[in-house]
Amino acid sequence: MNKEKDVVDISDIPAAEPHDPNVVLIFDTTLRDGEQSPGATLTPEEKLEIAYQLSRLGVDIIEAGFPAASPGDLAAVRRIAETVGREPRPGKDGRLRPPPVIAGLARATKSDIDKAWEAVQPALRPRIHTFIATSDIHIQHKLRMTREAVIERTREMVAYAKQYCDDVEFSPEDAGRSDPEFLVQVLAAAIEAGATTLNIPDTVGYTLPEEFGNLIRFLRENTPGGDRVIWSVHCHDDLGLATANTLAGLQAGARQAEVTINGIGERAGNTALEEVVMALWVRKSYFGLDTNILTQEIYRTSEMVSRYTGMVIQPNKAIVGANAFAHEAGIHQDGMLKHKRTYEIMDAETIGLHHSRLVLGKHSGRHAFRVKLEEMGYHLSPEELEEAFRRFKELADKKKTVTEADLEALVADQIYQPPETWVIEAVQVQSGNNLIPTAVVRLRNASSDEVFTEAGFGTGPVDAIYQGINRIVQIPNRLIEFSLKAVTEGLDAQADVTLRIEAEVPASPGPNDQAPRRQIFVGRGLDTDIVVASAKAYIQALNRLLATRTAEESTIEVK
Repeated sequence: MNKEKDVVDISDIPAAEPHDPNVVLIFDTTLRDGEQSPGATLTPEEKLEIAYQLSRLGVDIIEAGFPAASPGDLAAVRRIAETVGREPRPGKDGRLRPPPVIAGLARATKSDIDKAWEAVQPALRPRIHTFIATSDIHIQHKLRMTREAVIERTREMVAYAKQYCDDVEFSPEDAGRSDPEFLVQVLAAAIEAGATTLNIPDTVGYTLPEEFGNLIRFLRENTPGGDRVIWSVHCHDDLGLATANTLAGLQAGARQAEVTINGIGERAGNTALEEVVMALWVRKSYFGLDTNILTQEIYRTSEMVSRYTGMVIQPNKAIVGANAFAHEAGIHQDGMLKHKRTYEIMDAETIGLHHSRLVLGKHSGRHAFRVKLEEMGYHLSPEELEEAFRRFKELADKKKTVTEADLEALVADQIYQPPETWVIEAVQVQSGNNLIPTAVVRLRNASSDEVFTEAGFGTGPVDAIYQGINRIVQIPNRLIEFSLKAVTEGLDAQADVTLRIEAEVPASPGPNDQAPRRQIFVGRGLDTDIVVASAKAYIQALNRLLATRTAEESTIEVK
């Protein structure tokens, strides 16, 4: 994939577009709230590629990060603002639309807001999103402030952000557990100071759908100036109600939904973009609402985020799970054969998922391979296509049939990779009953091109491989999770290994954070050989760790 793109001439593209009250704006926070999932840390390159895909998907607002969190996060948000935030994208009608709004999150402090503006300023449509807690439990125990002080801070900081940026969003954190009458006062102060979007977050996933819908309705009807702003909802899934609460909020008049791809996020996650968008699409006659999302890009976006973050999608996940369009029960299969709408309320093609079974074979040529990948939504550079074709031929020699799922996994495994410091040259294992599992590993250092060979011994073949790799790489870490699944059915199926390791990274510069911090890194490997797939996953996690360390250290040096 092309990580960097030439910025298109934007002189003929409007900087804004009027908001249709029947269109729900999709505010995606995958790169901010989603990245806060344990182990979902993304490199700057990965963030940029996801941002480009979110733009292709038709997302209206991309919350690119929390610039005050670290210099690295600020730099990543600014890079997205300079590129994705200045590039028009196609709309549903095929005509070019303005670039997405690029938002940066900031606490209600001047230093946070300064950093947010520094990050999003290059975008054609920048937004500062500031927040302060409003529930009594947060005000008393976290902020140690009074209600009056919270109102005054809201007024002061929204006005401060407004000096930088016309588009200011304000969120009362933990609104779901806040006193509604107090919320009215806080939100009125935000509107008075210049906020253009008011976001109501159910921060801890506490509310029920009817309750949350009533809260949105109450705030819209009772907040002075509420008719001049766009109301937004941001729900978490702690009780499994994030999507239901979001839809209830939209029914009550909210016209912005804050979501993440695959519903990733802190704790139990956020509202899933694909669930809200497809609920509005399938039940348009009920809601009477639409979005600007190009639904055919949903599956590809979901797969990209899953690969980059290492957050595996559960098979029964709504819309994008492996079983979402599968039918095994006889009654269901009989109904589907007679009329597909008996058990499918949407077509798989609507989200960009195709159902071809036997796709290509070992005698297929480059042209057929390229055309098939383009049908699947992959537009590779000549070099990437050549590498993908080589990998395909290797797979076709090992497997009797190559399915679309195999191709999806193969290409994803190739393009969704962190910068390579270490490359696997060879892996050889010996294990069995009454044998000491032994592995010989040969790795190449990508920067020096030097090759290293070591042996490892362990409790099993995978452990032995990892011990051998550790002898070469010499980075202290702890394996905290390991999972294995098959990409397709059959004894010759490709193995898909996902693992998580924990290791130390340099601390961000600052008076309150000088010690190294522990962070989780995800690796994912694919191969018809389980032990090779395991080695690939471990090397990817180590490469991700090294890329993060390099980025943090270079940021600290610049600082």
